[in-house]
Amino acid sequence: MPMQVLIVEDDDRIRAVLRLALEDEGYEVAEAADTPSALAEVRSSLPDLMMVDLMLGEVDGYTCIREVRRISDIPIVIVSARSDTHDIVAGLEAGADDYVTKPFQVKEITARLRALRRRLRSSSDLAEADIVLDPDPDHRLVLSTSRGAVSLDGKDVPLTVTEYRLLVELAQPTGRVLSRSALLASVWEHGYYGDERIVDVHIRRLRTKIERDPGKPRLVVTMRGMGYRLDPQ
Repeated sequence: MPMQVLIVEDDDRIRAVLRLALEDEGYEVAEAADTPSALAEVRSSLPDLMMVDLMLGEVDGYTCIREVRRISDIPIVIVSARSDTHDIVAGLEAGADDYVTKPFQVKEITARLRALRRRLRSSSDLAEADIVLDPDPDHRLVLSTSRGAVSLDGKDVPLTVTEYRLLVELAQPTGRVLSRSALLASVWEHGYYGDERIVDVHIRRLRTKIERDPGKPRLVVTMRGMGYRLDPQ
């Protein structure tokens, strides 16, 4: 069964170009021109992947992404003319997995989506093992690659695919120091040539979900000038 991509874009011409390119790649494509329509589509058809423009009229793309994240962890790629670092970081912190700036090459878009598809598959193909990241009864955190999930006190933590892949990469094995470039190569896969701070943004989001005190992280530790390390408690 083909994977479904939801394109959220208010420019009819760009939507048409993306639809043709993605259908040529074998995707099933759904479209929305604004945030309310996009949210209705997510609730009704549960797409596998999502592409979102940031400038969508009254309810912008940031809000669209945040609202989707309340109900789904589907991979989201921002496609926007906004190329300022602040806009990129804000989009990623809203919950997006990747960011492509306009004007874009269609091949770049399809490459990003293929990488996200591989990330989805590889998350389910990992060796079956549970890693207890924090054994404290009041904050028991377990990475379960057998289920492709992370649980906190017995309840699954709503991680995005990218956040989960980052945690898994840091845990293979734990204690390694991985640079931003190494994490980009292993998690993003397709050769991300943009700002390496995309890693920092996703790490920060991950910490808010798994650390006792995100402001003083103990699990995902920053090694100044080197990268990041996972320290199970």
